[in-house]
Amino acid sequence: MGGENWKRVIVYISAVLVFLFTFGPFVGVFLASIVPETALITRPPAWFSKGFTLANYRYIFTGDIPKGFATKGTARSRVSQEALQIPRTLANSFIIAFGTMLVNLIFGSMAAFAYSRLRFPGRGETFMFILLSRLIPLVALAVPYYLIIQTLGLLDTFWSLIMIHSVLTLPFTILILTVYFRGIPEDLEDQALVDGCNQFQMFLRVIIPLSLPSLVAAALFSFMLSYSEFLFGLLISSTTSTKPISVVLSSLSNNPDVSISLLNSSIIVAIIPSIILAIVVWRFVIQDLILGALKG
Repeated sequence: MGGENWKRVIVYISAVLVFLFTFGPFVGVFLASIVPETALITRPPAWFSKGFTLANYRYIFTGDIPKGFATKGTARSRVSQEALQIPRTLANSFIIAFGTMLVNLIFGSMAAFAYSRLRFPGRGETFMFILLSRLIPLVALAVPYYLIIQTLGLLDTFWSLIMIHSVLTLPFTILILTVYFRGIPEDLEDQALVDGCNQFQMFLRVIIPLSLPSLVAAALFSFMLSYSEFLFGLLISSTTSTKPISVVLSSLSNNPDVSISLLNSSIIVAIIPSIILAIVVWRFVIQDLILGALKG
């Protein structure tokens, strides 16, 4: 076998391994969510011999206990009440993540425009401070943030988590948008100013439309980070009305008696919104880049 063939084989094997390590866990979790509990704990495994069921998903959204779990005379049940909190906490996480995304797009884009175009004292120092602030471990910020939120009377509210998540995600948003804004030719802005636009109008009508790919990327990043954040959700939220889904999944996984298939079903429900959002946003970014290349 020639050298080129060996290289091709290595590339194919590497691609297969990357695919397995990337998508293998998702496939395994999905299969475990639709396989009956008895098939999962059978030795040797009999995943495909007893068919598939959506009973776990039905329990999560309706509360109907699967037949395999309705066992009389057992000291402990494999049905966890935390799973019934999944729909509510899923909505909570979406609200928090969407609010964080809006804060990032509004304030992050304006801050990035200031750092990329305006000249003011301390511009470089404050920009570096914003970036370096993300190097501080979250554990070191947990107690100070908790005391601030407690003083403001915002414990167990959406606003508190949106504020904290925005502080955590804004540095990246400002960085990526600042770099992108600096790549936009200033001649376009000068032309808009000559046509009678002020700085704010030029920002809205010229900079924002030309920066849609970077804005979408920053929005996706801030949404995903907020959606999956766990530490501050655990500290700040104490009731189901504001608790994010990451906290409920942690509580569910720490339950030694919980059904394995029910746990995997909860994980699938939690990650589906993120997957849908990523697919939609990714297609939008690709289409925008292709159109930009064709126009260019």
